[in-house]
Amino acid sequence: MNTNLVTREGYLALQAELDTLWRVTRPEVTKKVTWAASLGDRSENADYKENKRLLRQIDRRIRFLRKRLEDLQIVDYSPQQEGKVFFGALVEIENEQEELLTFRIVGPDEIYGRKDYISIDSPMARACLKRSVDDEFEVNTPSGKKVWIINTIAYPAKPN
Repeated sequence: MNTNLVTREGYLALQAELDTLWRVTRPEVTKKVTWAASLGDRSENADYKENKRLLRQIDRRIRFLRKRLEDLQIVDYSPQQEGKVFFGALVEIENEQEELLTFRIVGPDEIYGRKDYISIDSPMARACLKRSVDDEFEVNTPSGKKVWIINTIAYPAKPN
C-alpha cells in the first residue's frame, strides 16, 4: 500500500500535469482523431488508430490524476523537523566505502523521472526517518546489510 503523502511541489506538479492533459494535450489529440475519422475508412487508417489509442491513454491518466489528487495529503515543512530526517528532507548519506548518496524523501507519486528522489515507502527512507546528522543506520539490500551515516539534512521547501 502506497502512502498518500506528497510535498506541496509534488502536488502542484501533478495538478499542472492534469491541467495540461485536460486543456492542451487532449484537445489536440481529439482534433487529430476527428480529422483522421473524416478521411473515411477507419479500419486501415493508422492516424486514426494511433490517436484513438493515445486518447485512451490520456483519458486513463486524467482519471487517475483526478482521483489521486483527491486522496493525497500535502505535507509542508514544519520547524519541528529541523535537525532530523522527516518527509521532504534532502539527505546526504555515506557508507564505509565512502560512497555518497543524496536524495529527497518524497511521496511515491513524485519519484518518477527523478534519480534524486526516493519514496517514503522505500527501505532506505524508512531507515533514515527520525535520525540526525552523524547517526548510523542499517539498510537491508539484495547484497546484504549496509551501514550508512547521515552527513547532512536540509529542507528545500523551508520558507525563507
